[in-house]
Amino acid sequence: MSRVGKKPVIIANGIEVTLDGDVIIAKKGKIEKRLDTHGRVEISVEGNEVTFTRVGDSKESSAFWGTYRSLLNNIIIGLDKGFSKSLEINGVGYRAAVKGKVLNLQLGFSHDIDYPIVDGLEMKVEKNIIIITGTDKQVVGQAAAEIRDFRPPEPYKGKGVKYTDEVIVRKAGKAAGK
Repeated sequence: MSRVGKKPVIIANGIEVTLDGDVIIAKKGKIEKRLDTHGRVEISVEGNEVTFTRVGDSKESSAFWGTYRSLLNNIIIGLDKGFSKSLEINGVGYRAAVKGKVLNLQLGFSHDIDYPIVDGLEMKVEKNIIIITGTDKQVVGQAAAEIRDFRPPEPYKGKGVKYTDEVIVRKAGKAAGK
């Protein structure tokens, strides 16, 4: 039984939630997010709360119950506050710069890497830190993971792109011969 699915989703001020069959529509200003439940859960909107109930008693039904509740909660949080990830670049000559809708990365390769910034995302570079913000948690996390994959941090000198809260376990180099 899902403990997550039992909790109601609180709708923040300024966000309008409506139902269109099995589709939940959340709006704030011009931004509109849709969540299609495919009829796997029953939805009820009462006041400033959205509650989900299971359709059947199967394990799969319980899983969908908690999953759709979490997805809607992330949509509400994204519209209200937004999500953000920050990456740190370490290494001599490693740089990043935002040029229009492209993030330009110099990560020690023979060529620059141009990462196109997806609609709905904002990227800022302050010294050696890239800050990615947006309303969709999945898109923000995916962009951060793709940028990190260009040059993951290595364990000897710590060079590469890492999350700012990530801890790199450092290894000792070669031991000098006697």
